[in-house]
Amino acid sequence: MAGIEGLVKAYERFVRLPWDQALAGEQRAWFAIYEPTQERRLRLRIPEFEVATKNAGHGWTQVDLTDAFAHWMAGHEYRDAYFESPEDMSLALEDFAAAIVTQLHDALHAPTADANTVVAVVGIGSLFGLMYASDLLKKVTPAIRGRLLIFFPGQRNGSNYRLLDARDGWNYLAVPIEAAEEK
Repeated sequence: MAGIEGLVKAYERFVRLPWDQALAGEQRAWFAIYEPTQERRLRLRIPEFEVATKNAGHGWTQVDLTDAFAHWMAGHEYRDAYFESPEDMSLALEDFAAAIVTQLHDALHAPTADANTVVAVVGIGSLFGLMYASDLLKKVTPAIRGRLLIFFPGQRNGSNYRLLDARDGWNYLAVPIEAAEEK
């Protein structure tokens, strides 16, 4: 039972385990790791992750970063100038990264995101080339009260994670959730 179905089953088992409230923020982050080619299948199954979370007695909040850059750019004062000279865009990417950090901080601090809530992040792959996922996580993990579930299209080797199977990975303390092969 590999692939997304196996990931759902692994998550169902994992979310039922007792939550240690004494963990550091980095250890409260969970990475649901799947092949990038399975993105559409994963998105169709996200409601199953929510149901599993609620059946385990926890709350669920979802943040979708897929269109974050488009929304940010649409509201940017200099968007037309950036389209005329895309090479100037690098100057604004720090502002975009700050906006994403703020968006995720807001979700983690929402009244509905308490110590018993999973804040699930979809669309982290859409940040590729715009900001590093590792930088985002470093900035938000101190704010995690419950658990932060990152749907992670990529791979893991030990504690080394590679988003979209690109770029040298980064070493991170997140708890991996992966589909297990049935024997």
